[in-house]
Amino acid sequence: MATKEKVCLAYSGGLDTSCILAWLLEKGYDVVCFMANIGQEEDFEAAREKALKIGASAVYIEDLREEFVKELCFPAIQCNAIYENVYLLGTSLARPVIARGQISVALRENCVAVSHGCTGKGNDQVRFELGFYALKPDIKVIAPWRIPEFYNRFQGRNDLLDYAAEKGVPVSQTKAKPWSMDENMAHCSYEAGILEDPNMTPPVDMWKLTIDPTKAPDHPEEFTVHFEKGIPVKLEYEKGKVVTDPVELFLAANAIARRNGVGRIDIVENRFIGIKSRGCYETPGLTILRSAHIDLEGLVLDREVRAIRDQFVTVNYSRLLYNGLYFSPEREFLENSIIASQKTVNGKVRCAVYKGYFSVLGRSSDTEKLYDMNESSMDIIGGLEPVDSTGFINVQAIRLKKYGMKKMELGEKL
Repeated sequence: MATKEKVCLAYSGGLDTSCILAWLLEKGYDVVCFMANIGQEEDFEAAREKALKIGASAVYIEDLREEFVKELCFPAIQCNAIYENVYLLGTSLARPVIARGQISVALRENCVAVSHGCTGKGNDQVRFELGFYALKPDIKVIAPWRIPEFYNRFQGRNDLLDYAAEKGVPVSQTKAKPWSMDENMAHCSYEAGILEDPNMTPPVDMWKLTIDPTKAPDHPEEFTVHFEKGIPVKLEYEKGKVVTDPVELFLAANAIARRNGVGRIDIVENRFIGIKSRGCYETPGLTILRSAHIDLEGLVLDREVRAIRDQFVTVNYSRLLYNGLYFSPEREFLENSIIASQKTVNGKVRCAVYKGYFSVLGRSSDTEKLYDMNESSMDIIGGLEPVDSTGFINVQAIRLKKYGMKKMELGEKL
């Protein structure tokens, strides 16, 4: 009897990947399931049991939380990564870690292929597969949602729910709540189903991580974030608690933001493949850590370094993360630039959160001296002679005077 080809499936325990597991088994594959623990609130053992019950030959559950925080989330904070001015890239940040972990399991199990549950219209298919091909250029990828036999049979989530019922696969999603969720330590995303109407207000009970801001505590919660070279290294909160471990720090930041309703957004974004998509996101801890970092940079980061970083590094790093180009030479180049830009980002920021809002109470640095109170003061002369500003203004005005004269000659209004 011929040996079955072995496939490593990125498995979540949810509707799509449970049905894909059953379908791959139908097609005659030996399926090994891979689950990445990247901080999602998941019953991993229940998911393992479900996969084995469906027919997986093995299930690997890898704890990648520290790797996720240190290698992806912290660099994103260092460069203030953001896509289209609003999205903090929670899903995008997780994909390189998952792809790397899945290829590692595929190699251990001598798999000929890897598989995933990404749709043929989304970004994640690109993110995962570009990662797979960079990590193992000769790997075969089985993407069921791009195989006509599969997507013609399962034309929507209701078809999958029916198939799951037929196969006895337990799923948490129902026809009454047909939206898709993806969660990790950085965020939770919601899309599809009723959310595909961009004018539909998300149901109140959809949001999983954060409390409704209107129901958050009636008093602000204060905390302090310490940074070294742009990386959060210590969090002080609840009047005496201190945490320094990267994962524990991130979890504590999440808890603070979640109980105060911070980090919700509802947007329409431009996917890499050219489709506009509506997505709702909760990004609690990353929101407050990034906001604190931005504030500290105002105190300690050189003006020109910050401008160049913002114009070139932040924009391009965010775009490559979103587009799935993490395993690329440009990412290496940009990350070296991020590190160089953050040498002086040392200090602490005192913060508060209140009913969905983040605010800064103060900031300080024991090592960086770009800010000089005497120079900035309106009450003392300090190191800058006010008369010197006259020459500065006159030099800056040279070209503007010529511009104004030209407009007057042409009879055009300014």
